[in-house]
Amino acid sequence: MDSSSADFSTILDRILDRAADNLRIAKILVQMGLDPNNITYDALFSRLLEIVLANITLANMFALVGAIFLVATLLMHTIVPLRVANMVGCMFFVTYGALSGNVGAFFLYLLLLPVNAIRLRQILNLIKRARIATEGDTSLEWLKPFMTERRYRRGDKLFKKDDAASEMFLTVTGRFLVREIDVELPPGRLMGELGFLTPSQRRTATVECIEDGQVMTITYEKLLEIYFQNPEFCYYVLVLTSQRLLENISRLEGIVAQERTARQEGMT
Repeated sequence: MDSSSADFSTILDRILDRAADNLRIAKILVQMGLDPNNITYDALFSRLLEIVLANITLANMFALVGAIFLVATLLMHTIVPLRVANMVGCMFFVTYGALSGNVGAFFLYLLLLPVNAIRLRQILNLIKRARIATEGDTSLEWLKPFMTERRYRRGDKLFKKDDAASEMFLTVTGRFLVREIDVELPPGRLMGELGFLTPSQRRTATVECIEDGQVMTITYEKLLEIYFQNPEFCYYVLVLTSQRLLENISRLEGIVAQERTARQEGMT
């Protein structure tokens, strides 16, 4: 055991001797306070240990912990733990900047803290409202912070049947009519959600504005972005769109039943 360790140390010493012949490496060794002509593995290890111990300060310890948290964010798959770890890392770096007098690091990470806090609050609020929505409130009002406002006048068509679908709508004011089934959509209703789920991404009906109003839109790309930030969100969207689909089926069944009853009464 001792002989093998001695052999290994000898090999390392020979490697260092050869490396010291290089002028650049020799210059580095001189800067470290070592003699390139008399370099050994033990001497190099001892010197590196001295340098490390000499640089162990409270400020550097905060920087080390902060770096660990920031590197950990690269290993996380969802946005919530990523933002939390990023904020913790930023706080350690802010402390490091204050203790070491590094003004640049102090202000950089101090500014990153509220940015991460705002984004974390948005995604937590999104998840909370999505969960509430699946438990009864299906208005999808909670999606508004991620949507864009758009206004329509009477007679305008939001989209036509078989058009390519790329965005989802939420009615805010005004009235809108689904032509194929003659159903009026009041404020707070969702439109175009099926295009997000179908492979062809085509419109299944024509929607026309019958009273000047305002809608909020969100692209399917944005929905996918939110999904990849937090997959739990997509589950809630699927539940909500399924509820909308079941409502439409129920409405169509009611219309068919009314027409059947009307025909039977006409025959009698």
